[in-house]
Amino acid sequence: MTDSLLDSLHSAVPELRLKTDAGDLEHYGRDWTRRWTPNPLAIALPGSVEEVQAVMRWASEHAVKVVPSGGRTGLSGGAVAANGELVLSLERLNKPLSFDRVDRTLTVQAGMPLEAVHNAAREEGLEYPVDFAARGSCSIGGNIATNAGGIRVIRYGNTREWIAGLKVVTADGELLDLNRALVKNSSGYDIRQLMIGSEGTLGIVVEATLRLTDPPPPTNVMLLALTSFEALMEVFAAFRERLQLEAFEFFTDIALKHVLAHGAVKPFDEVHPYYVVTEFATGDEAKEAAAMAAFEACMEAGWVADGVISQSDAQAQQLWRLREGITESLAPHVPYKNDVSVRISRMPAFLEETQKLLGEAYPQFEVVWFGHIGDGNLHINVLKPADMAQADFVRDCEQVTKLLAQALKAHEGSISAEHGIGLVKKNYLDSTRGPAEIALMRGIRQAMDPAGLLNPGKLFDA
Repeated sequence: MTDSLLDSLHSAVPELRLKTDAGDLEHYGRDWTRRWTPNPLAIALPGSVEEVQAVMRWASEHAVKVVPSGGRTGLSGGAVAANGELVLSLERLNKPLSFDRVDRTLTVQAGMPLEAVHNAAREEGLEYPVDFAARGSCSIGGNIATNAGGIRVIRYGNTREWIAGLKVVTADGELLDLNRALVKNSSGYDIRQLMIGSEGTLGIVVEATLRLTDPPPPTNVMLLALTSFEALMEVFAAFRERLQLEAFEFFTDIALKHVLAHGAVKPFDEVHPYYVVTEFATGDEAKEAAAMAAFEACMEAGWVADGVISQSDAQAQQLWRLREGITESLAPHVPYKNDVSVRISRMPAFLEETQKLLGEAYPQFEVVWFGHIGDGNLHINVLKPADMAQADFVRDCEQVTKLLAQALKAHEGSISAEHGIGLVKKNYLDSTRGPAEIALMRGIRQAMDPAGLLNPGKLFDA
């Protein structure tokens, strides 16, 4: 049956590249979650939008389910193909298409890596400001599918704010040209915005027109050692009041311990419970004086115990490594990841409650906290004990997530801040969305993909 299906796909799209080797099926059939055994039908690698359309027309005719695939750096199982789906990888659609200097937009194919987008914008003297640690491997299409945020949301917002237009292939192979980079467009529903964050369940993004902005001003980086999480929010308020913040990221002593073990340079002699890496605009004496004034005020208030400010680009990168190296340093410990958000004002209460809750319920687990203070996003990584079976670990961690979901519902937060729902979090969607809202989401999905072909099982079951 498989051979017959693939023969018919070859007939329908003669120039389509297909991969069927076991190693390729495993590689393309999973994302960073590593919790599901990949089992795709095959890997399709179209080289044009027309081939994507042809694949979807074939899939619609033969009732074959399709998992769109970008860089597969997601942490929610959104790119997993475990049930015989065809993986449709956009990695060959990876080029810039056009730049408009008047509109200050860059149009790119969806498989283009984020770092390549950054470089293309800078070649034109402009900036695409969405940024995060996986920039070298994630794709712009995947960023759009999850409305990715990252380390500069405090200054620039999420991916959604920078999408001027999209081209999207539907479940039956039609091509939608959405918004066409218009600044003003009050002509009915904005389907472009509906596609952003839809995790490939409503259509396949094949091209994106991105808004660009001026390059950031000269910046400096400061690492702060803090005395408590409550102090962290005071420091955030003090720095935000005095400076133009580009980023404000926190992590705990446990996170620092793992990054140092992974090769980072120890910043302070003493250990402190919380740390902040902040980047802020500088470039003149007044701004530099404001930064030092903010630091000194926080020291005098007892909120900051120590600090260091970068004296070179190399030192700035070294300080940023303490934050951006966390995920890589935790990978050998097979972490169970939670990515949650609450309103900034509720972060101290939420963190205190959940730290106590998890400490009492699961004292056997080491929990690593870090995140984006400026937008209320916390990353909670539960590390697997070396002597614990993976299945038992996942089972216990799902109980942890239930507790988190209950706390998030009480604090009116979200179970997914920037990684999507995917397979991992769909059982907890009702902690963030009400019944009527979920029913409406299901209706939208049914209207746009009545056969349920696109990324089945993600967000919620059909």
